[in-house]
Amino acid sequence: MAFSFAHPYDIDPAFSKPVAYFSMEYAIHQPLKIYAGGLGFLSGSHLRSAYTLRQNLVGVGILWKYGYYDQVRQADQSMGVLFQEKIYHFLQDTGIQYTIHIHGQPVWIKAYYLPPEIFHTAPLFLLTTDIAENDYLARTTCYKLYDHDLAAKLAADIVLGFGGAKLFEYLDWKPAVYHLNESHALPLAFYLYQHYHNVDEVKKRLAFTNHTPEAAGNPQTNINLLQEMSFFGELSIDEVQQITYIQEDTLNHTLAAMRLAGMTNGVSKLHTQTLQQLWGREARISPIIAITNAQDAQYWADHAMYEALQRGDVKQLWKLKLQAKSKLFEVVADQCGKLFDEHILTIVIARRFAGYKRMNLLLYDWQKFQEILHNQETPVQIIWAGKPYPTDGEAIGLFNHLVQMSKSLANCAVLTGYELNLSKLLKAGADVWLNVPRLTREASGTSGMTAAMNGAVNVSIADGWIAEFLQDGVNGFVIPAANPQLPVEEIDRHDAEQLYNTLQKRVIPLYYKDHDQWLTIMSQSMQQVIPQFDSQRMAKEYYEQVYNRLG
Repeated sequence: MAFSFAHPYDIDPAFSKPVAYFSMEYAIHQPLKIYAGGLGFLSGSHLRSAYTLRQNLVGVGILWKYGYYDQVRQADQSMGVLFQEKIYHFLQDTGIQYTIHIHGQPVWIKAYYLPPEIFHTAPLFLLTTDIAENDYLARTTCYKLYDHDLAAKLAADIVLGFGGAKLFEYLDWKPAVYHLNESHALPLAFYLYQHYHNVDEVKKRLAFTNHTPEAAGNPQTNINLLQEMSFFGELSIDEVQQITYIQEDTLNHTLAAMRLAGMTNGVSKLHTQTLQQLWGREARISPIIAITNAQDAQYWADHAMYEALQRGDVKQLWKLKLQAKSKLFEVVADQCGKLFDEHILTIVIARRFAGYKRMNLLLYDWQKFQEILHNQETPVQIIWAGKPYPTDGEAIGLFNHLVQMSKSLANCAVLTGYELNLSKLLKAGADVWLNVPRLTREASGTSGMTAAMNGAVNVSIADGWIAEFLQDGVNGFVIPAANPQLPVEEIDRHDAEQLYNTLQKRVIPLYYKDHDQWLTIMSQSMQQVIPQFDSQRMAKEYYEQVYNRLG
């Protein structure tokens, strides 16, 4: 007997086509720690908006036993990595178990279910191999999100792709469209080809979203290793090369997805241009369109601040902002032993510690940094937060450098535990949300959207979604960026100079010398970020521009 589930709402006819949404991570709510960063935040918002809009969408993911990792502190305050088992009593055991093949061996999959009413999301199925029927190696496949071991990563891809597709053989609900949110679940395409033996039939059912131009997000793997891992299911290497038109010994996962999907989308207009430049000359790729990422305002926005804004009560708006800053500063005091002042301009730099995001650009010129830090007339407070990849020694080294540097500075703090709860506190408590990626490297970025929904002013290089939102001096501040064709050293030098100029000559003086204008910019940012960057717009666009056009 099939596991019985149903959407808890009458499906809106505009969104009636059944869509299975595959993502390696979901940031649904703080208690469910199955996400690493931006991709998960995006997937979580998509599922919440699908619920609000009454869409016929079902999510598929993996139940990570240890999550991504818990970010803790060592004895000297430096960062530690803790893999701690997670327990979730709110997930439902579906009783569904079945086998797929990994490395030529049968591996048992078990499906758990997150009922929509728990966190107000579309239905979500989470798969695990961590059950008694499997040997130790098979069980570890679902231990760590983005395990550094290549074979473990590929095994997880197979669980999500083949395991997720096969799940629907045991359910009454059948997808008409399968959405690959990033290429992790690429084996799904080979599952569909095994079923239909026709690439055109696969294309009718498959949508693909690329989230980054970075090499780490566009893996390339030896085709013989993939075959050995059972990545292609029952297909031979010759068949795979025939349907992907990739004759080399290395399979580019992104290119394969773009050739097997009926539609591909980038996650901002700029990113889509980058995709066209990277892949546009390739033959037989699917059409590439832009659907800019967004975040769920119902979950993220400070609703009391919006009520004050709607009433035109600027005094109440600022009072609520000061209260939010005080709440964040309790965390600063608890973690760092520093008492921040809610009346001082507070700059927050919080995101994943990837190199191109330049979390330390503010320190590029130490003298300039000191000028900003120790100006008594226009004081600032600076907070860093973020989770480096747990085996990225360089990123962890940067995090630890910031920790050691900030120890002697009363107005600088580095926080650990950058997950949903802390993210909310940081965005609500920030006056400035600082974002300085190297231009064209940030496909979308979404943290600034939710910062704006909490009264933080974006000060940013105009990359990703920011290029579609930020009006300099109107709803935030644009840092003029260097030509991305220049050498990295020149780009960083130029962008650091522009960062210092923007902060010292425009942002910081305005906060202290024309606070009414600051409140105007803050208010316009809050007003203009919704509805364009609310995920209800995004979830609608996926149906209108992708799902309903396939088939």
